[in-house]
Amino acid sequence: MQSGKPKWTANSMIAGAGGGFVASIATCPLDVIKTKLQAQRASHGQYGYLGVWGTVKSVVVHDGLRGLYRGLGPTILGYLPTWAIYFAVYDGIKTRFGESPLGEVHIEEERKRDRLYPAAQAKGYQPFAREHTWAVHILSAMTAGAASTACTNPLWVIKTRFMTQSRGEVRYRHTVDAATTIYRNEGIRAFYRGLLPSLLGITHVAIQFPLYEQLKLWAQSRSPEPIGSDAILLCSAIAKMTASIATYPHEVIRTRLQTLSLPLAADASSDGMIKEHVKRGVVYITKKIIQKEGWAGLYKGLSVNLFRTVPNSAVTMLTYELLMRKLSSR
Repeated sequence: MQSGKPKWTANSMIAGAGGGFVASIATCPLDVIKTKLQAQRASHGQYGYLGVWGTVKSVVVHDGLRGLYRGLGPTILGYLPTWAIYFAVYDGIKTRFGESPLGEVHIEEERKRDRLYPAAQAKGYQPFAREHTWAVHILSAMTAGAASTACTNPLWVIKTRFMTQSRGEVRYRHTVDAATTIYRNEGIRAFYRGLLPSLLGITHVAIQFPLYEQLKLWAQSRSPEPIGSDAILLCSAIAKMTASIATYPHEVIRTRLQTLSLPLAADASSDGMIKEHVKRGVVYITKKIIQKEGWAGLYKGLSVNLFRTVPNSAVTMLTYELLMRKLSSR
């Protein structure tokens, strides 16, 4: 097993990057709409609230179809390393504990047999993993989520700024210009704004990936052959929907922290400008959202988020699994 680790790490990174690339292009318009909805200060029923279709119309009328792909560059640059790092760490930890990589062709068949584990050692694999595969999957998912989030947070800050900048205030011409402008005006800390709620969001993958693995196992038990594309899509969709509904509020909070140009209503003066020297953090933003918009404010954009993330996840996982099968067969 030791000799196979470099191969699986490389394959996982390539397949993960490929899955992220395909999914980012396919679902970018939905990501734009979702991000704009999350950043709106007005609640449903209040003046200024556009809603899903109102937001779509506003983008198309004022910016054309190109407006639906605003931020595609940093989105692609964000998804590629995010999923490459995620799957490499996820599969790496699993193989360390005697589990097969996620995309291995015979993973389901191995689970149906009595597996041979390496002997317990002072370092490396421990017997705990033998009867606690859920624990291994959760540990792998949370560690991989934390690693990928910490490494790519600056790219997601740039992407969020791109998607939410107003029509009358086009501050960034391209990704490099956005990075240099943010660094020059706000310093290096701006690239890590929203990191805490993003790290809290690793509970999302802690639900999604173990559930996905279990759903795949149930699907595989019905067939002696490796599960097909339709089963992968269905398992991924169910797992992603469940995890999204359970952990969605952290995304709204993260977006509010990352978009300084769209503060909460209480933090704006009569002329609409941001008040200076107002300390904003996770707890502060959460309280303000609940006070001004109700608990529903924490789920703003959930419908379009599910409409985006479910197919996004399905495309990502299907691409990843198919690429891993292709790479492993070689």
